[in-house]
Amino acid sequence: MNIQIKLAIIAIAIVIPLSSIVVYETNSNQQFTTTDSSKLQVISSFYPLHEFSQNVGQEKVDVILLVPVGVEPHDWGPTIKDVQKMQKADLIIINGIGFENWVDNLAEIGYQGVIVDTSDGILIKNLGQEYARTSGDPHIWLNPVYAKIQVQNIANAFSNSDPKNQQYYQSNAVKYIEQLDLLDSKIRNELSNCNYDFIAFHDAFSYFADEYNLNQHTILLSNNPHGEATAKTLENVISTARELNIKVIFSEENVNSKTSEIIANEIDGKVLILSPIEVFSDRTYIFKMTENLNNLKEALC
Repeated sequence: MNIQIKLAIIAIAIVIPLSSIVVYETNSNQQFTTTDSSKLQVISSFYPLHEFSQNVGQEKVDVILLVPVGVEPHDWGPTIKDVQKMQKADLIIINGIGFENWVDNLAEIGYQGVIVDTSDGILIKNLGQEYARTSGDPHIWLNPVYAKIQVQNIANAFSNSDPKNQQYYQSNAVKYIEQLDLLDSKIRNELSNCNYDFIAFHDAFSYFADEYNLNQHTILLSNNPHGEATAKTLENVISTARELNIKVIFSEENVNSKTSEIIANEIDGKVLILSPIEVFSDRTYIFKMTENLNNLKEALC
């Protein structure tokens, strides 16, 4: 092992424990803003589902985001105030596949509303009938094909709870799914003649990679972005990057990029952002996915 790699490993040992999410002013005090009983009272568990719900429901629903702005959903758990908000909701929109580990406790607090598991009907191709439910990877929203199913599941849930506005919800869903179709086609076309291997920060892009015939490698092996990279892992990532002639190492918005920078320096490469789109943003889902596409094109094409 050369001296640069030794130094890099020492640096990793120092910087990884310092990795932390960026916490902005939160919306933990956000409450339902209407007493209009004609509007569905909806809670979305985290950012992409919040946007999906808003696009489907628009002015017919009152949607609030459960996980505060700037907080990583992997790290979040409900407070007493959050529980009180949930008890007032007609529907709670969740990702499913174990992403919201607090859901199983809702029955114990006496929640009487509808829990909408947006992962219903999602099966990852080529990897078995129930892979999506047993793999432990919850990041289905990063595959636009699966995001379309999530949107449709939300529209169906709104329609079942508010039948008189069924056509409205379904029409909105069709319009938003058309945008997701365009996004899917754009990704498929623009990555079709590129290289396949990329190095993500954590294991978030398996469904995306499978959909677009890519091969995801990761710095952290876990589905959680706040794990620790061992010295051996660091060596392996550097070796993989050299073997595959990879010159871009991806980081994420809400982690310390120093880990990716050290690896990039070892291979004379650069660091770009590949967002798992978990933390609330003032940019839309489609905008963030397009940013990811542009950075992947720089890395692969």
